[in-house]
Formats: sequence, structure tokens, C-alpha cells
Amino acid sequence: MQGSGAIGAARQAMPGISAWRATLSACCASLVGIGLARFAYTPLLPAIIEAQWFGPEAAAYLGAANLAGYLAGALLARPMAAVVVGPALLRGLMLLAAIAFFACAAPLSLAWFFTWRLLSGIAGGALMVLAATTVLPHVPPPRRGIASGAIFAGVGLGIAASGTLVPLLLRQGLVAAWCGLGLLCLLLTVIAWAGWPASSAAPAAPQARSRAHRQARPLLWALYAAYALNAAGLVPHMLFLVDYVARGLGEGLATGAQYWVLFGLGAVVGPVLSGHLADRTGFGPALRLALLVQAIGVALPLLGLGTPALILSSLIVGAFVPGIVPLVLGRVHELLPHDAAAQKSAWSKATTGFALLQAAGGYGLTFIFSHSGGDYRLLFLIGTGAILLALTIEFIMGILERDRRRLSRPEA
Repeated sequence: MQGSGAIGAARQAMPGISAWRATLSACCASLVGIGLARFAYTPLLPAIIEAQWFGPEAAAYLGAANLAGYLAGALLARPMAAVVVGPALLRGLMLLAAIAFFACAAPLSLAWFFTWRLLSGIAGGALMVLAATTVLPHVPPPRRGIASGAIFAGVGLGIAASGTLVPLLLRQGLVAAWCGLGLLCLLLTVIAWAGWPASSAAPAAPQARSRAHRQARPLLWALYAAYALNAAGLVPHMLFLVDYVARGLGEGLATGAQYWVLFGLGAVVGPVLSGHLADRTGFGPALRLALLVQAIGVALPLLGLGTPALILSSLIVGAFVPGIVPLVLGRVHELLPHDAAAQKSAWSKATTGFALLQAAGGYGLTFIFSHSGGDYRLLFLIGTGAILLALTIEFIMGILERDRRRLSRPEA
């Protein structure tokens, strides 16, 4: 009876479109905008250098261009949504990401390639802000953890697809690889096309919204800081994992791609598992556990334990690259319940902070890498430190939140 009531609530909220149909569309959006538009570049990077399209330093900076675009997309998402109706904007952003793949098949110049990598990042950043927040207010609260996990599993599916498809497509050359990925993005755009809800959930009453905002503000700013630091901590694996294995360890591109497949397999299951955990423990405890496990995963390459540790590191970090996202988004919903407009605003700020530190981390670590003689270990050390700082912030805020709740309880 409870399950049928939840389904009925979802149907009432989204007439004509089921909650899971909308979730599929949002999953396709995260797959295109993040899973492919960003992460397909990582296994392509060594091939771009070997084909002499660009030198090692320029190719690495082009990878970071997508991170800069992601920041711009996160900042522009809400202004764009105020001008263009939701479903039309989401469809247009997915199309932009697909077109960028075809444009990158012709490396006419560094500026041309940089522009299209930037545009693909803008599409990804805006989709990250808008896709899930368009769908989740229409999903029954007890199922939002697993639904958000399913949405961001698209990131992992994109990583896994790029890790398996890119080596196959590269047999036909770089042009075929870029075009093949573009065709896949177009197919996913078609699948998602009719599944977007046409309306947003109603905002909370102003008085309730103001009170909730005051109570949640310190916790929200701590969450933004932790999420941003987490983004910086993930950059070494996201940008340099394949190159570390292929060139740093001398294992070659094929072996590097295999580790990227492991990274992608972790990313497929990570969001679903983290969302499932959060539905049972709450998003705050699940987030703190995720940060602890991530710090261990990022630090493993530093220990020199060989192939088993590197495999475990790839799986762990891969799982939490997208797996941290539903936890933070769910935490936003916990802190700002019953207010879809405030949730979207807070999620935009969180995504912007994530994008800012990720872009800074991308350019900063690329600079450090190029000026340290190619020291991969230094990159992993910096990443570990950033995630440990994020964990410290969340741990302290968790203690303060528990104390506040205990003091606010009426005495028996």
C-alpha cells in the first residue's frame, strides 16, 4: 500500500510522465554532459599527444578548458533557465555537447579546439545544475536517494563507455573517435527528448522559507566548501590517471585505458550505492563516510603498493566521482525541505563552488605537473590533502548540528 501511494504521488506530480521516465532523461543528460563531454577526453589525451595534434602541455590545458566551461555553465544555468523554458533548454544543452564532439574531430587550431572544449564544459555545468533539480522535486522523498543515484549513474556510464569505446574507435583514427562519441550523444539526446517534466514544484511559503534558510545557512556554506574541496581532490584521477599509467608507469595506452574502464565501472555503481545508503542512514552520515573512503582511494597511488592498490584506487575514486553528487544534492534537500526554488539555488551555488575548485585544480595541477618534471605523486598528495580538509569541515559541522538538535529538543 505504501509503495502504491508513492507511485500515485509521483504520477500526480508529473501528469503524463512517470518519475522514472524523467529520471531516465536526467540520467542521459548527466551521461552526455559529464560522463562523455568531460571524461571521454581522459582516454583520448595520450592519443592526441601521440598523433601530434597538440603537445603534452597544450593537450593537458585543453582538458582543463572543459573544467573552466563547467564553471561558466554552473554560473549561467539559472539565468538561462529564466529565459528559456526548462525542457527546451535541457534539450539544447545536450545538443550542444553532441555538436562539440563533431567540432573537435577537426583540430583546425588551438583556439578552435579550446572553444569547443569550453562549450562542452558549459553544457555539462548547466546540465548538472538543471537536470536533477528539474526531476527530483517530482520524486517521492523516500525514493530521492536512489533516484538521484540513478541520475548521476549516467556519469559513470559515460566514463565506462568512453573507456571501452574510445580504444575501439581509435583503431579507425582520432577523427572516427570524436565522431563516434558525437553520434552516441545524439542518440542519448533523442532518448531523453520526451521525458522531461514540463512544470516545477511549487515553492515553499515565504515565512517557512526564510526560517529554514536562517537555520540552514551555516551548514550550507560548510557543505559548499567541503564539496568544492572534494572537487579539487578528484582532479588528479580525473585528468591524469590514464596518463600516469600509460606514460608515468610506462605501461602504455592500452593498459591505461583498462584502468579507466575500472574507474568507469566504479562510477557506474557508485551513485546508486551512495544513494541507496543515504536513503537508510541520512545524507549527512553517508557524505562523511564517502569523504573518508575517497581520501584513502586518492592516497593509494602514493604508497607504491603496485597493481592491486592502483586497481582499488581506480574503483574507489571512480565510484565517488559521481557518487558524491547525489549525497551533496540530497544534503541540500535535507537542509532546505519543501522548497524547490531554494534547493535549486543552493545546488547552483554548490555546483559553482565545485566547478570553481575543479577548474582551479585542473589548471593549478597542470601547472604544477609541468613545472615539477612530471611528478605524478605530488598531484595525488595534493588531492588527498584537499579531501581530508573537506572531511574535517563536514565532521565539525556534523558535531555542531547534533549539538544544536539536542539543545532544541523539549525537555521531558
